[in-house]
Amino acid sequence: MDAFQNGLIDLRRSFHRDPEIGFDELRTKAKVAHRLRGIDIEVHEGIGVVGVLQSGGGNRTIGLRADMDALPIQEISSHDYVSQNAGVMHACGHDGHMTMLLGAAELLAKDPDFDGKIVFIFQPNEEHGLGAQAMINEGLLEQFPMDEVYAIHNLPGAPLGEVSTRAGQICASESLFEIEIMGQGGHASMPQVGVDAITVGAEMVLALQTIVSRKLAPGAGAVVSVTEFQTDGQRNVLPGTAVLKGDVRARLPQDRADVERFMRQIVDGIATAHGVQATMSFKTEFIETLNASGPTDAVVQAAANAGLTAIGDRPPMSFSEDFAHFCAAVPGCFLLLGNGTEPPFCQPLHAADYDFNDALLPIGAAFWAQLVKDRLPKRKNT
Repeated sequence: MDAFQNGLIDLRRSFHRDPEIGFDELRTKAKVAHRLRGIDIEVHEGIGVVGVLQSGGGNRTIGLRADMDALPIQEISSHDYVSQNAGVMHACGHDGHMTMLLGAAELLAKDPDFDGKIVFIFQPNEEHGLGAQAMINEGLLEQFPMDEVYAIHNLPGAPLGEVSTRAGQICASESLFEIEIMGQGGHASMPQVGVDAITVGAEMVLALQTIVSRKLAPGAGAVVSVTEFQTDGQRNVLPGTAVLKGDVRARLPQDRADVERFMRQIVDGIATAHGVQATMSFKTEFIETLNASGPTDAVVQAAANAGLTAIGDRPPMSFSEDFAHFCAAVPGCFLLLGNGTEPPFCQPLHAADYDFNDALLPIGAAFWAQLVKDRLPKRKNT
């Protein structure tokens, strides 16, 4: 193992020991900024951290994004760099994402074999879908106009270093809904006197499942899940109110809009049939991540140039990613990078015993550097 790889491992494990939740990544941001300044990269600090590296006189700019936040999970691993912050853990690999991008910055600063500008984006609060839009609202894209933007996420269970992506939809949207039912509670022995909110809610739960099975085209990939059912009922008291909460995933904006429309029809219809009032809120936390064809082709080519296995037509992922906001504003590509097939590197994302694979760090850094050189090639002297 060379000094560069050892340095990346030490850095990644220092991030892992000190995880921070979204918008509170203060120590993480300071460490990222310090590292960038140490390799003579221009640094801008705001909601996130932005590094800028220019080489030559080229006028093209590409953005490379890494997420910084951790999750409210108590780590159960036993390695010597386990989280020192109780109840907080890098269970999604953002510690590795930051380290790979910082490694790429170091490689490119030492050997600026490109012509143009790189914007290194270190983004807070990806897990709640708020960080990308916050950076955009802060003026990131006006201050640092980009021609293309890219992001990596590790993929547990995939072979180490395997690159996979696709043009078009790569990650699903996530919308949260809440339905409140206002009936008439009463004595459990006399249900005919009131309107039992739990019965109305149960009917809604079942009817909502017909949206995907009967109202959307087969293979649409949408999911409607009721995840909470709360009432004010007791052992012998029929509930007068009930609240249903849940999660909707969709691959396409139109499917998301259709799901919301069908949900409102079902809620209003069942409430009317039972003579009760019901209200529904539907809030999209993550929009769909849509990859542009040009940047996607560039990722596949860069992977091949870097000696990595590349899959350019992988199936869409069911999880959501707030990199979607960058892709909606700038042509971009979100790609997956295999984290390995052995435990703990194949453990699911967000698992309490997941860990990022240190062997992936130099691979990811080298891939980023290759992509930059491919997309910002030096002009040949004539």
